[in-house]
Amino acid sequence: MSIARKDIRINFRIRAKEMRVIGENGDQLGVLQAPEALKRAEEAGLDLVEIAPSAVPPVCRIMDYSKFKYEQEKKEKEAHKKQKIVHVKEIRFGPKIGEHDYQFKMRNVEDFLNRGDKVKITMMFRGREMAHVDLGRKVLDRLAADISAVGEIEEAPRMEGRFLNMIIKAKLKV
Repeated sequence: MSIARKDIRINFRIRAKEMRVIGENGDQLGVLQAPEALKRAEEAGLDLVEIAPSAVPPVCRIMDYSKFKYEQEKKEKEAHKKQKIVHVKEIRFGPKIGEHDYQFKMRNVEDFLNRGDKVKITMMFRGREMAHVDLGRKVLDRLAADISAVGEIEEAPRMEGRFLNMIIKAKLKV
C-alpha cells in the first residue's frame, strides 16, 4: 500500500480540530489548532498533509504535496522494476515417450529452469496405461536425475486422476 494513496487529506479536507504539526524542515511545531496549522502552511506557500490520520492527535506535515506524490510514485515504479516474476510452465509427457521426444522436452525443461521459471511436468495416462503408472514414475525419476544440475524437485510426483504431476524449480545459483 503506497503512502500517496487517494484517501490522503490535505489542507481544508483535514477534519481534525487539532493536530501535531511537523514543519517543512522536519522540526516539530507542536500540537496546533486546524486554522493555525493551515495559516502556517499558507505562509510557507506549501500544503498541510495528513500523514498519520489514526494517531491521537493526527500528525500533519507542511510540505509540497505534488512533489511528495511524484516521489512516492517514483519509488513504487522502482520497486516494481526490481520484482522477479516466476512463471510456471507446463510440459506434458506420456509413459511411452520415445527417446528423441524425451531429449527434446528435457532441453525445453532446462531452458525454462535457466530462465528462472518453475516447470510442472504432467504425465498423462490414457485408457489401459493407467495399469502401468510405474512406467510413468520411471520417466519422471529419469527426468529429475537428468536435470539435477539446473533444477530440483519442489513437489514430488503425485497422482491427480489420470495425471501424474511433479513441479521442478530452478536451483539457486551460489
